[in-house]
Amino acid sequence: MAAQSKLNALLHPSITPKNSAIITAAGIAAYFVYRNVSKKARKRRGAEEEEVKVVIAQHGHRKEKAAVDSVFFGRLTNILKILVPGLFTPEAWYLLLVAFSLVARTYADVWMIGNGTSIERAIIGRNGEDFKNLLFKFIYAMPAISTVNNILKYGLNMLKLRFRMRLSKHLYDRYLKGFTFYKMSNLDNRISNADQLLTQDTEKFCDSVAELYSNLSKPILDVILYSVKLAGAIGVMGPTYMLLYLAASGLFLTRLRRPVGRMTVSEQKLEGEYRYVNSRLITNSEEIAFYQGNTREKFIITGTFQKLVEHLRNFIFFRVQMGFIDNIIAKYLATVVGYLVVSRPFINLDHPRHKNSTHAERFEDYFRSGRMLVKMAEAIGRIVLAGRELTRLAGFTARVTELMRVLNDLNGGRYERTMVNTDNGGRGSSNNLKAMTLKPGSGNIIIKDRIIKFDKVPLVTPNGDVLIEELSFEVHSGKNVLICGPNGCGKSSLFRILGELWPLFGGTLTKPEKGKLFYVPQRPYMAVGTLRDQVIYPDNHTEQLKKGVKDKELQEILSKVQLGHILDREGGWDSVQDWMDVLSGGEKQRIAMARLFYHKPQFAILDECTSAVSVDVEGFMYQHSREVGITLFTVSHRKSLWKHHEYYLKMDGRGYYEFKPITEDTTEFGS
Repeated sequence: MAAQSKLNALLHPSITPKNSAIITAAGIAAYFVYRNVSKKARKRRGAEEEEVKVVIAQHGHRKEKAAVDSVFFGRLTNILKILVPGLFTPEAWYLLLVAFSLVARTYADVWMIGNGTSIERAIIGRNGEDFKNLLFKFIYAMPAISTVNNILKYGLNMLKLRFRMRLSKHLYDRYLKGFTFYKMSNLDNRISNADQLLTQDTEKFCDSVAELYSNLSKPILDVILYSVKLAGAIGVMGPTYMLLYLAASGLFLTRLRRPVGRMTVSEQKLEGEYRYVNSRLITNSEEIAFYQGNTREKFIITGTFQKLVEHLRNFIFFRVQMGFIDNIIAKYLATVVGYLVVSRPFINLDHPRHKNSTHAERFEDYFRSGRMLVKMAEAIGRIVLAGRELTRLAGFTARVTELMRVLNDLNGGRYERTMVNTDNGGRGSSNNLKAMTLKPGSGNIIIKDRIIKFDKVPLVTPNGDVLIEELSFEVHSGKNVLICGPNGCGKSSLFRILGELWPLFGGTLTKPEKGKLFYVPQRPYMAVGTLRDQVIYPDNHTEQLKKGVKDKELQEILSKVQLGHILDREGGWDSVQDWMDVLSGGEKQRIAMARLFYHKPQFAILDECTSAVSVDVEGFMYQHSREVGITLFTVSHRKSLWKHHEYYLKMDGRGYYEFKPITEDTTEFGS
């Protein structure tokens, strides 16, 4: 064991339930050997493993309870109201189609049992005429039976698709409402892998719901129908015994399967963590390459993967144990009970049904009743095994419910965030105790054109750090402001509050509505789409035409930012490229300025957005912004920009600031 890799010593959750130790002696022995090895492995964890856990700690939080109980059924009911919002919806019609198909398939099974038994009777009785007629009946029925089976498959697949469409639309309506997508990633840290929840988990949940509907509906229908048929053939007590066995075995297996829901939730969280560390590598590939951090990143990724593997290994081990019990209880013992039930009228010589029957009559009755009982036993087995899928569904239901709850909280202006500094009990930074008394969303926002006014507005981060206790200044249209100060002083925080990305912790903010305030970052976002889409983003071509802006005017805007040549180089407005790679840094910044001139907002925030543009081009852009009436808030350290601004806002990073007009005596702005 000395040569065992540190990665194989990662801590994994203990997942075997207390009551699963009843399986087999071999299973018990294997389980405890495995746990002893795990305990020894945990003792050998080093500092490197702790580093992996720190990375994952940014990604994972409290575990959701996932079990088949009243809480699960309440959650499932709430989601089903979204999946099937009414009786006269496509989802309801597909549910009916699947239900009718299941009924037709069950009656087809009953007919095939009767027809098959009659064919065998004709063969044994050497009745060629009956054999030929019954065989042709079966041949004639084949297209209808095949049609029923394929209609059932079609209805089930369409039901899965409709469920996914309905749930995805519901989730995305809330996820992309306002800035909720931003708040989930930057203000609230309960969910870090929203992409997996919105895609994989949603798909698996919808598939599981539709499959469970099918896997439960037909067996329940089979049990009811075959119970009625068998009651007339072997008496009422036969089906009764089978149903009692169903209830007892179902309760027992449901109790044993309770950990499956929790394990499913853990599996999806670990899958999300694994995707998260891979996406970090892709997003920060250049910085990691400069640092030559490939070995460190390899350890983090392989460590995360090993953690997932350990959980999946435990999950497989648990499923093997449960499979052992499932096979015995749901299949083999059910068959034993079936034999005991079906044999009673035939072995009991005093039974009135076959007291005076012939051998041929007993033979035919046994085959017909036996096959129905086998079908009923199979249906009971499927119902019992459906509990396994129900427990798995509980895990996906918990995941989707967690996402819905967080989305509802964020849309309601509530967010939860684990504070970085815990010296104050997790309530905020110890640098400023006033952060404890501030409440997100307690400030007032007044919508008013052509003015931006901060009146005693605190600059507070989502972690609770107070950068400036009370910020007050007023800017009217036509008066540009230069913002300066060291890193971390609050420049970006100011813009996030101004753009309503961060909640207001107090004071009064007067500003135009969101559409009249524009942000131009240092590294502009290039959208997926055509060259035209880059200039008019976030508008589309239809919205551009509604504004009365033609492509000729867009071309004039490109010329003003000295990008007129790009039309010929890239093949026109409708050219589609990977614009993040095709355009240089300076070209992307000029595209962003062209985007600004297209929208013509009242105010614009320029965050080092001309750092890759020459000074003469930069000067022309500022002059044109003044001509079209765009008031600028600029973060920049270029001295050439001073002449384009009337005020400066200087923050020192220690909670102090000054807002003054720029005069001839103004010589520098501290950084």
